[in-house]
Amino acid sequence: MIKIRLQRKGRVHRPIYHIVVADSRSPRDGRIIEQVGRYDGVTEKKETIVDEERVSYWLDKGAKPTDAVQKILRHQGFLYKRHLQMWGKSEEEINAAIEEWKANRKPKEQPEISRKDQVRASLIAEEKEVKKQIKQKASAAAAEMKKEAEETAAAAATKEAANDQEQAKQTEPAADKIADPTPEAETEAATKKGAAEQVEPTAEKTTGSDPEAETETATKEAADPTPEAKTKQQSDKSSADMTAKEAINHIAGTALENLDGFVADSEVRKTVLAAWQAKKNTK
Repeated sequence: MIKIRLQRKGRVHRPIYHIVVADSRSPRDGRIIEQVGRYDGVTEKKETIVDEERVSYWLDKGAKPTDAVQKILRHQGFLYKRHLQMWGKSEEEINAAIEEWKANRKPKEQPEISRKDQVRASLIAEEKEVKKQIKQKASAAAAEMKKEAEETAAAAATKEAANDQEQAKQTEPAADKIADPTPEAETEAATKKGAAEQVEPTAEKTTGSDPEAETETATKEAADPTPEAKTKQQSDKSSADMTAKEAINHIAGTALENLDGFVADSEVRKTVLAAWQAKKNTK
């Protein structure tokens, strides 16, 4: 039985096939009856050559094409042309039908892409993918850094608020302590007041009995002023002229009406201001 088949030529990974007519009983690389075409689907040429006259001759003789050869002949339009010839079409009609068939078939064919273009497209796609991954990682890192910064700011704000509350709690007991003097301070103030009252009658008695004693008493009073004189002298001063402790003690031990103008407008010490406010609240 005669077959029309492909015979491999070329080299490794670059095959070129010859379309040959051979006896099916002969070995694969045995005697070839005739070469009727050439098929190259790998190299840059990618050409297909078919001797239509000789192929028609062997088909009329009963030769059977293999599946691969039949696909090549169909792709070249040879089988369609042979079909039209069997139907008795004229040469002009056959050529017109073949041209129309090729025109309708061209849009379906995809453009040929060389191996170099394929490699270039592959490299471009890989580069785009790498850039995309780098951009995603950078965005994730930026979002994480922003989140950490927000958490740090929130923690700092919470800590600052806690410190302010603690400082306020520490300031409140000091103000309460200044506003409510201890019994010992009240007793000491009462003792000083009683001593001052005792000194006044003695001075009056001395004045009425002896002029020399009166002079001596006046000299003593000038040297040692009474608590009221001391209070008046201290009232001439402002809180800015004293330490915080002295100002607080003065506010606690002086009547409210004698403290007019004592606390200066420029006073910024919280303990002094708290003592002054507590004094005004006890009015």
